[in-house]
Amino acid sequence: MKILVLGAGAIGGYYGSQLAKVGCEVSLVCRTNSEYIQKNGLQIQSPFTHDFHFKPHAVYVDSAEASENHYDYILVSLKVLPEIDVIAMLLPLVKENSSIVLLQNGIDIESVVAERFPNNPLISGLCFICVSRVGKNTIDHQDYGRITIGNYPFGIDEQTEKLGKLFQQSGVECLITENIQESRWKKLIWNAPFNPISVLGGGVTTKEMLSDPTSVAFIRRVMQEVIILANAEGYSLDSSVIEENLRDTEKMKPYKSSMLLDYEAKRPMEVEAILGNVLKIAKKHHIEVPYLSGLYALLSLADQQSHH
Repeated sequence: MKILVLGAGAIGGYYGSQLAKVGCEVSLVCRTNSEYIQKNGLQIQSPFTHDFHFKPHAVYVDSAEASENHYDYILVSLKVLPEIDVIAMLLPLVKENSSIVLLQNGIDIESVVAERFPNNPLISGLCFICVSRVGKNTIDHQDYGRITIGNYPFGIDEQTEKLGKLFQQSGVECLITENIQESRWKKLIWNAPFNPISVLGGGVTTKEMLSDPTSVAFIRRVMQEVIILANAEGYSLDSSVIEENLRDTEKMKPYKSSMLLDYEAKRPMEVEAILGNVLKIAKKHHIEVPYLSGLYALLSLADQQSHH
């Protein structure tokens, strides 16, 4: 299997390295440090899989450079940001039979890709993992690592099954679902409060957010709004998932959200993917979501200040 990872940060580097372990030919497109990674590979630090070294088949600076080859799977693990033109990056790469795999956060992030490449299988994926890139070529895997994949807008095809099996063989817990959109809403129940509050709360970890009763009450309210919107979109999520999420987060090692890491590094944050798109859905259904709206207003402001 020939696999190309677009955006070889923490997520792309980690999952790409796992697929290489089971014999896939994995190449990377990374804008920064590409020569260094070509020469030295990636070092994966993990308490679960033990530390290991991943030598990509090839490392490219951009997708034009990678375009002479045919890939079975193109894994997109770029941040979902207005300034990143995923379509432009995919255009030179997508050939007949290429499956596009989006390992990205947020809601309604697939439609643009589906419209532009209607004849290619589109696999949507969610990563439940605490992982970050430290240094030029080191990826630090702290906790979790499971992944959920399914076809967009729904269903499961042969390519998805194959990819799921490869992940499973590599030791990654991979769930294949017929209803990836419902899974996205479920993940948003966690992302919508914890990512923004970690930034707006003054750079707090999951543990710090949960140790304050006022903050926990606020988190619950945000989660309730997400559930109301998911239900309006036809995904029947029950409010019991709120307690489930809080319990699971209690058990986590104190963790800095990916959004907080971006904020601290003065990188743009995924404000639209995680909150902006959700507010569009609320507007469509004429549903008031004061908590989500407040987070969006403040986070947008913080985002503008941090990297402009």
